[in-house]
Amino acid sequence: MTELLLHFKRRICMIALQITDLKDFMNRLLKSDLFDPFWVVEVSITTYNTFLIDGSLHRDFLDSSALEILDKTKRTHSLWREVKPFCLSIIRGKHTPLHFKIVFQLSRENTNRMLSDSGISLAPEDISGLYLNFLFNGSQLTATTGTSYRIFTMDKTFDTIWDKMLIHYFKKHNISYEQL
Repeated sequence: MTELLLHFKRRICMIALQITDLKDFMNRLLKSDLFDPFWVVEVSITTYNTFLIDGSLHRDFLDSSALEILDKTKRTHSLWREVKPFCLSIIRGKHTPLHFKIVFQLSRENTNRMLSDSGISLAPEDISGLYLNFLFNGSQLTATTGTSYRIFTMDKTFDTIWDKMLIHYFKKHNISYEQL
């Protein structure tokens, strides 16, 4: 029963975009600051091994000044700018990765700002997260969006706002894509 409720609380994939200029996108992803503010939920890169990164921060490892900053921003995951150098070192080379998956989450601050600007009657604590997923299968790269709620809602207005915001972000930064 719990699994069924979780299914209804989460809308896994809202839009799917196929990235059409893979080389340009990979340069933006790995060598620019375009995605740096996103939280990293998970990274999986398969080359000669499969490398897994869980972006969850371990508070016990951090000093008090770092914890203070995290508490102010309510950040629970590493930022892409912190993980990106490791990913670049794994992907860099003569061979294209066999596969990779990157799951980003919009920061709490930006999620709350979007919610406030939308005028929707959801509370910030009703939203678990807004997600941006990249999946590379060896030849094609697909970006998908997702929203996770802590409540059950039939209203998908906020999901649509997230989709439109992401499309606007891609267009603003000249990321070439085709909507699937």
